[in-house]
Amino acid sequence: MHIISFANQKGGVGKTTSAVNIASILGTLGKSVLLIDLDPQGSATSGVGIQKKAIKYSSYDVIVGKCNIKEAIIQTTFKNLSVLPATMSLAGAELEIAFQDKRESYLRDILNELRYEFIYDYVIIDCPPSLGMITINALVASSGLVIPIQCEYFALEGLTQLMMTIKAIKARYNPNLIITGILVTMFNARQRLSSQVLSELEKYYSTLVFDQKISRAVALGEAPSFGEPIFYYSKYSKGSLEYQSVAKEIILRTEGIL
Repeated sequence: MHIISFANQKGGVGKTTSAVNIASILGTLGKSVLLIDLDPQGSATSGVGIQKKAIKYSSYDVIVGKCNIKEAIIQTTFKNLSVLPATMSLAGAELEIAFQDKRESYLRDILNELRYEFIYDYVIIDCPPSLGMITINALVASSGLVIPIQCEYFALEGLTQLMMTIKAIKARYNPNLIITGILVTMFNARQRLSSQVLSELEKYYSTLVFDQKISRAVALGEAPSFGEPIFYYSKYSKGSLEYQSVAKEIILRTEGIL
């Protein structure tokens, strides 16, 4: 079971868009996928068509021990894709576990229940836009990390901070955590800034940057309002084809096969 977090403490970088679309496309490629929404905004949850009123238990309930993870998982209408939904109640979870023993490994222990049953090929975690205890839980539980990064100057500053956090987590809690890849989003080859940022990324992280870049696309912004991943909303659109390429690249990087 490959557990991959999508994390970046900076908001608005396409983190949730990437997590939702790659999770759904992995499902179309025959992989059994669980999408875990750890963002209190619940955008990944609504992005796969789950109505908030239909949620009995959420990731908050699982983390604070109010229910078993299997009780909270919802099967979506999309092929091979389930979701552990999030609601605004998750915002209080960090405070509730802040002073508990082994607070950084709650999620890892929870996901170990699934690991032994071989239910899912991939677990995709959409982290909140912060480096708080919820994100740390996700990184401690993960075998891989995808870092979506927008092509803008300040994104490079944030990446340096995130790399320091990853280094600390590897040293203290999870030596097996690897960076699956850096995913360049909102890319525009005709903009000088996009090309400059990409050049800097490839200079320092050449082996980590995904071959496929994600362009700005209207359909990618429209799909969530319909509760559909881009593959189902507009299968042959530019955004869909780009995310299909990234999903296949993730399989190659994690399994070495297609």
